[in-house]
Amino acid sequence: MIEQIIRFSIKNKIIIGLFALALVAWGTYSLVHLPIDAVPDITNNQVQVISRAPSLAVQEVESFITAPVEVSVANIPDVLELRSISRLGLSVVTVVFKDNVDIYWARQQIGERLREAEDQIPQGLAKIEMAPISTGLGEIFQYTLEIKDGYKDKFTPMDLRTYQDWIVRRQMLGTPGVAEVNSYGGFVKQYEIAVKPERLRAMNLSLTDIFEALENNNENTGSAYIDKKPEAYFIRGIGLVKTLDDIENIVVKTTNGIPVLVRDVATVQFGHATRYGALVSDTTEAVGGVVMMLKGANANEVIGQVKEKITSIQKSLPAGIEITPYLDRTDLVDRAIGTVTRNLLEGALIVIFILVLLLGNFRAGLIVASVIPLAMLLPLA
Repeated sequence: MIEQIIRFSIKNKIIIGLFALALVAWGTYSLVHLPIDAVPDITNNQVQVISRAPSLAVQEVESFITAPVEVSVANIPDVLELRSISRLGLSVVTVVFKDNVDIYWARQQIGERLREAEDQIPQGLAKIEMAPISTGLGEIFQYTLEIKDGYKDKFTPMDLRTYQDWIVRRQMLGTPGVAEVNSYGGFVKQYEIAVKPERLRAMNLSLTDIFEALENNNENTGSAYIDKKPEAYFIRGIGLVKTLDDIENIVVKTTNGIPVLVRDVATVQFGHATRYGALVSDTTEAVGGVVMMLKGANANEVIGQVKEKITSIQKSLPAGIEITPYLDRTDLVDRAIGTVTRNLLEGALIVIFILVLLLGNFRAGLIVASVIPLAMLLPLA
């Protein structure tokens, strides 16, 4: 059999040459488009269901959230493992699938089962969502929002967090290969209504009255239209709250024809959500983000696209704020690629030297050694 292959190759040099060229072209194309990272991602095929319920203790989270979610997803096909973690106000259920299961099919199945779990969980008790399609090695790029000299007194940590959440993060999510952008540091801006209990009692009101007034007076409504041929004028009621003054002027109730406004019983102000940590850069409180890569994406390409996106986002930020990277996996990937390339070249040269030395013929040694790059390209093709 071997003799016949050798004889065929000698008699059909052109065919063998074309086949080798096709193999080189195919392998080179696959090599260029091969996902490259610093370390192999050995994360199993999993989907996480994250539920947040700030008002619940650990036992309540386990009983009211974790248990219904586990029961609802337990009968999904091709599930290898089901585990969960219940913490104060937080539930994380991890569903591990077989390696040959498509991750998008798995997420679809879990999404359908979660509808069943939500029917068993009291309404409004928890916010249930699936984790992004990323892995533990998905943190490919981290950055901070830095305030330039001369603008230190112009921006607060709350302003930086607002720019991060509403400008930087939203535009960054449109980058190909980016699964999620997590924000850190600063203060999450909120509109707060500090109710004055003595005013409520004096006006014979309760907190429920305040909630209902805010809910009913923060929406736009649509109606019919006025036909003025050839034009039609649509009628709308504009009621969305946009400023603190809008909240202050909401009517809670009317007594003897006199409206009682929110500002009469409470102080409306800007506040921030409760936070449990901070981001510090050079002994100064900072705001930043972590870019999570889509599972299976090419880290080198995604980081390049993220850097291009940052250049575009920078133009949308106010003067004095600059996006500063402080963790870029490109350096690690480049060093890993350089190490592999150097080892391959050194190994190939050693093999060629030994072949030439043993065969005693330079030409014969090169012919035999030419199989080395072809053997490397064959698995890629």
